[in-house]
Amino acid sequence: MNELKIGLPKGSLEKPTIELFAKAGWHFQLTSRNYFPVVDDPELSCSICRPQEMSRYIESGLLDAGITGKDWILENQSNLHVVDDLIYSKVSRKPTRWIIAVPGDSDITCLEDLQGKRIATELVGYSTRFFKERGIDVEIEFSWGATEAKVVSGLADAIVEVTETESTIRAHGLRIIHELMTSNSQFVVNEEAWQDPWKRKKIENMAILLQGVLRAETLVGLKMNVGKDNVDVIAGMLPSMNGPTISPLFHSDWFSVDTVVDEKKVRDLIPALQEAGAEGIVEYVLNKVV
Repeated sequence: MNELKIGLPKGSLEKPTIELFAKAGWHFQLTSRNYFPVVDDPELSCSICRPQEMSRYIESGLLDAGITGKDWILENQSNLHVVDDLIYSKVSRKPTRWIIAVPGDSDITCLEDLQGKRIATELVGYSTRFFKERGIDVEIEFSWGATEAKVVSGLADAIVEVTETESTIRAHGLRIIHELMTSNSQFVVNEEAWQDPWKRKKIENMAILLQGVLRAETLVGLKMNVGKDNVDVIAGMLPSMNGPTISPLFHSDWFSVDTVVDEKKVRDLIPALQEAGAEGIVEYVLNKVV
């Protein structure tokens, strides 16, 4: 039997990634201290790996495909095929930013001021290349964690750190002087697996369903009944992907109107629809939109 070896990220992305796959149709069962979840698809085998290491395992062929951050692909300089960007919405976090920060009272204001300075980061490879390309001589030290505290305590002059909301950066009294890059989760595959027709088709089908889930996260369905005199007005009020579905009700001058809309617009849209003559308005959750 053909088998696709896939890697899921350990840590903060583990739960939302498993939830994302569950909505797409693949259910993973984890047990305590088990790095090899059971999945309800006999064509899949799965490993849980740290995102920092994922791209290396995929590139070496130990895994065929997996989900990891764009930042760690760049850090490891991995040569992988990106199947899809997976910018999670409700199930996970927004794209993150890697920034350079210094103490709030530091006289460092630009990249050139870092000449000869010590920088702490987990993103050693990328940071080293970044400064070398700009001809700025710095000392890059690997940080095992609590990176913000190193610059506060004077163990480093600056840090290269990842942030989403900047709340931790501000809480430590730090000041951002430069943004290195933005990063998001990506579904990636090694070239050998991508050239295998069966594996490629399996991966492409997974990507279609995963993106369908992500697209549905920001949308809801609306269904309502509308009298014939109000159909044109109601149809004109409804934003939709292609156009609302309008069907006559049995032995009636009323119609059933069904559409898909942006969830953020619903709180204003439903009262307006009711005022325009719509009745029996039902909002429902979408699982996938493909």
